[in-house]
Amino acid sequence: MEAITHFLSPFGCFEIKGSDLGISSVKMVSTTPCPAGPIPPVLKSAVVQLNEYFQGNRTSFDLKINYGQSPSFYQSVWKELQKIPYGRTTSYLAIAEKLGDPKAVRAVGQANKNNPIAIIVPCHRCIAKSGELQGYFYGLDMKRQLLELENPMSFARQGSLF
Repeated sequence: MEAITHFLSPFGCFEIKGSDLGISSVKMVSTTPCPAGPIPPVLKSAVVQLNEYFQGNRTSFDLKINYGQSPSFYQSVWKELQKIPYGRTTSYLAIAEKLGDPKAVRAVGQANKNNPIAIIVPCHRCIAKSGELQGYFYGLDMKRQLLELENPMSFARQGSLF
């Protein structure tokens, strides 16, 4: 049976779902206020690790993931995303090449778009080969902020002098 809990992050309220098979969903929800309540034991570690991540005290997640019945190509992309080191980025093309098909760039983008496990499966670390930020289901501003959280020297916004 799947358990559900909510977690209030600096970005807003996330709904977390999972079972003994692993975490199956982490998505931002527009619920206000963010529901509080007891955290199901099967989700406690996910809440703790997400909290540590947002506080800047965690650089990787140690959680069992349940991709369910998602297409195998998507799962292979998501597994590659999990290999991107904290504070680093890679391109959609680089992932397509690692999967053996450089022409699958758009398919990699679709897999990112359909990633059900935000933050933990770090699709925000995937950018265009030009270095530009592209496509993030919570918007490019949040993508930049997540990258800035992980690597402030590379992704911080430049301040204005005037």
